[in-house]
Amino acid sequence: MNHTAMQLLLAAVVVLPLLGAVAALLPAPPGLKGRDPGQAVLRHGVTVTGVVLAAAVALAVGFDHDHPARMQATTDISWIQALGIRIHLGIDGISLPLLVLTALLTFLCALYSYFHLPVGPSPKAFVALLLVLEAGTLATFAVLDLVLFFLAFEMVLIPMYFLIARWGGAQRTYAAWKFILYTLLGSVVMLLGLLLVGLKSGTFDMVALATDNGPNSQLSHTVQLLAVLAIGIGLAVKAPMWPLHSWLPDAHTAAPTVGSVLLAGVLLKMGTYGFVRIALPIAPDGMHTFAPYLAAFAAVGIVYGSLACLALARRGAKGDLKRLIAYSSVGHMGFVLLGIATMTPTGVNGALFANIAHGLITGLLFFLVGALKDRYGTTDLDQLAGRTGAALYGRAPRFGGLLAFGAIASLGLPGLAGFWGEMLAMFGAFEPAAGLSRPAFLTFMALAGLGTLLTAAYLLIVVRRVCMGGKEPAEDGGAEGLGTAGSEESGATRTATRTAAGATRTAPAIPDLARYEYAAWSPLAVLTVLAGLWPAALLGLTDPAVQQLLGGGK
Repeated sequence: MNHTAMQLLLAAVVVLPLLGAVAALLPAPPGLKGRDPGQAVLRHGVTVTGVVLAAAVALAVGFDHDHPARMQATTDISWIQALGIRIHLGIDGISLPLLVLTALLTFLCALYSYFHLPVGPSPKAFVALLLVLEAGTLATFAVLDLVLFFLAFEMVLIPMYFLIARWGGAQRTYAAWKFILYTLLGSVVMLLGLLLVGLKSGTFDMVALATDNGPNSQLSHTVQLLAVLAIGIGLAVKAPMWPLHSWLPDAHTAAPTVGSVLLAGVLLKMGTYGFVRIALPIAPDGMHTFAPYLAAFAAVGIVYGSLACLALARRGAKGDLKRLIAYSSVGHMGFVLLGIATMTPTGVNGALFANIAHGLITGLLFFLVGALKDRYGTTDLDQLAGRTGAALYGRAPRFGGLLAFGAIASLGLPGLAGFWGEMLAMFGAFEPAAGLSRPAFLTFMALAGLGTLLTAAYLLIVVRRVCMGGKEPAEDGGAEGLGTAGSEESGATRTATRTAAGATRTAPAIPDLARYEYAAWSPLAVLTVLAGLWPAALLGLTDPAVQQLLGGGK
């Protein structure tokens, strides 16, 4: 595909969601209104995100896979000449997979919402916010100017705030404010670091900065230290890195299903992508100094996230399944940060692979848990595990099988996508970059290995309790509480339970997977398997770009 066509495709990927957001707020043309104006705007959302996904796939097909380290589909136009700020777009083997993942997850969220819109205000506002969120995320992975990166990075905050605050569940206002305050404070510090880099070097161009980081770099060691500290704090909040993670469980628990999917599958990746695209190549000396601390926080986060999940999964803890998966993200993103901290091609490739794997697997899990809550009216593990709880294997076998698949993929089973990123991150820690303390990184690797064991423990406990059920005494009134939520559904096999008096009582009907759920979730399951069986497809893209990035653009 020629350069002009690639330019137009990349520009379309970034701009179309914004145009679609504006169009969603306008009155629908008479011929497109249909019987229900709400469904018409939801259909508009599916159409726009589908076109963006098609453009992203076309971009991937036209990408020169023989030279993934080279920036392709580039556009470089002067924007604010006095400050040297340019509209500079481009993709390479690092950003392309994240671009496609974002377009895919947003389309699947729009498709799922068409059939199952969360309870809240106007569908027009919902679709417009979803498209603005997509535009900001796609722009983050496509821009090559530090100021544009910051603007795109911030662009996603407002739509995510409103998605949580207006369409979320219990405690949504508190969770939304906590999300916006944490991320805004981190972003303010990050902006100072980005401005420091741009003013000291004389350019905000990320490509130029990445190729001028050797002995003749315009950035002194002190400037690099300050830049990495400031930029790293902002990125670590979004990543999220322990102990700056506390906004995440509340946001995930309160967010609507599609909000949780996009938050875990896409927004968290913006933080780790910033470390790879900005901190590593632009300020390598500063990154080298802070790498052991980043690795230490990452290793603690891996173990902490797993222990928090174990505490939520135990019987009688009244643990929330959605909150449990949120804490699991803290652990999984710890592997990404550990891989980046090694500053080796193996570790950074592992981090990028784990980014994609986490987006696929955790996106699928949040879809499933959201659907579980719709069926039962709760995500409380003790209620889902009782005799009148989920017992998905017997009552909705396809649903239960897919939930078990997502859990097994999340724990890093070999042959699925979750395995490779974690393994490569630990391999990178086994032999970190020259100058980094190998004994310290071996300790971090051991902690990460312990985290994998704890991850397997809590996920298998969840599968046993939710999918098998019937192993624990039901709480008083549990059947009636679940019956209210499940009685709205129909078409599933009803199971029988015994009352204390010995009479037979019919448990609430549990619907298995619907067609629209198959359509929205199957791509994530298929890609999880493909990435696990054929990791070279992704590593072949990222490795040359990582080698060049760590080599100073050479």
